[in-house]
Amino acid sequence: MDLLETIKKRIEEKIENASVQILDPRNDGCHLEAIVVAEAFEGLTLVERHQMVMDAVKDLFSSQLHALSIKTKTPDQI
Repeated sequence: MDLLETIKKRIEEKIENASVQILDPRNDGCHLEAIVVAEAFEGLTLVERHQMVMDAVKDLFSSQLHALSIKTKTPDQI
């Protein structure tokens, strides 16, 4: 499984019913972007939402992941 798929799977496992898209805008495999839409974000601050996403992938930063831009929304925000 490649890094993008690993990140997607981990976020989906951590955040119930999340719609997750992982992009590699620089095409370098190191600077990635996560777009996550989930009802679980309802009522949470932006920091709390980002913490939920980071909790799913934080261990990857020590070995494979260099940078992850995170965009979070609830279904009502899209």
